[in-house]
Amino acid sequence: MLHKTRGITLSYIRYRESSIIARVYTEDFGLQSYIINGVRSAKSKTNKIALFQPLTLLDMVVYYRDDRDLHRISEVKTPYPFQHIPFEVAKSSMALFMTEILSKTLKEEAGNPHLFRFLLTSIVYLEEATEQYENLHIAFLLQLATYLGFGPESAQEFENQLRERSVPYMADDAMNEALTTLMSQPIHTPVRLTRTQRADLLDALVSYYRIHFDNLGEVKSLPVLREVMG
Repeated sequence: MLHKTRGITLSYIRYRESSIIARVYTEDFGLQSYIINGVRSAKSKTNKIALFQPLTLLDMVVYYRDDRDLHRISEVKTPYPFQHIPFEVAKSSMALFMTEILSKTLKEEAGNPHLFRFLLTSIVYLEEATEQYENLHIAFLLQLATYLGFGPESAQEFENQLRERSVPYMADDAMNEALTTLMSQPIHTPVRLTRTQRADLLDALVSYYRIHFDNLGEVKSLPVLREVMG
């Protein structure tokens, strides 16, 4: 059956001579894989493969059957072409990091409208922000953890979980205050952190995710993000 749904591209892999298999987080069906034929062909008259770059927002008409792991797309377009994320180093570094984290943590093949709206809001903010977005990746990790069911309820709980796993983390009052704000306020809320504080908090958050995802593995985009944003 055909269904309309919105989606967020996470990644794609090449398939056969001219096709791809794309992983898309959808509003109605959760994480799904779609085969798209002919997009890598020299004879292709469209640049449809651009729709499957990281975090691209999609409007789709898809074929869906719950007994299949691989689906097909009838129609696809983006209602919101990016003008900044692919072309600005700070934003593209954040986008790659956010995509990698989502690819490693989103598993459920079922709709979660609240999570989808959070992701949509975060991506649109990353695209449109012109200043004071340097902590977005920190707020994103903290609030995503809540949607995934393991968000800390306080800065103290966050520190306690790290200490129980012998993760080195030294937070001062300013970091704890910032952490509390980033956990509880809208993702665009400005918070003052130094580059060192931001880097320490980022490393601690990735360690926190490893506590809850044994198979998180190496986060390949982390060194670049740390270098760009601290």
